[in-house]
Amino acid sequence: MNKTLIIFLFLLLSCGYQPIYLNKDILDFKYSEIILEGDNEINKNIINILSIKENKEDKSLDKLNLSSTYKIETTSKNTKGEAASFRITVIVDLEIKDINDKNIQNKNFNKQFTLNSRQKKFDLAEYQDSVKNDLTNKIISEIIIYLNAK
Repeated sequence: MNKTLIIFLFLLLSCGYQPIYLNKDILDFKYSEIILEGDNEINKNIINILSIKENKEDKSLDKLNLSSTYKIETTSKNTKGEAASFRITVIVDLEIKDINDKNIQNKNFNKQFTLNSRQKKFDLAEYQDSVKNDLTNKIISEIIIYLNAK
């Protein structure tokens, strides 16, 4: 068992493996123009966590268009006609254009979660907010991977 662990560590360290979040320079994105549409809370989370900056003086930078949608749909009802379960969907469309407004990158990120209703409406609203934040964070992780791969 000791030998396999040593071999595994040797292979892992010698292959050039580096965690994505380790290098902070990777998370420094600058654009000449940032256009935000849709859900403000989701857009602000993405901009803040990714450290996206707008530099209007440098016209050689690309343009970023970020459009987000947050939906809550009733998926089932009980015998009284009250909502028994919901589907929460967070969709983020990321579009990067060059200085001539030609598409360079275009990607749609979509995450869903189904949850059961709660007796207290306040608890349900808090739970929906935490699910919204979790789905947004998962999409942010996917955006980081997508932007670093290009």
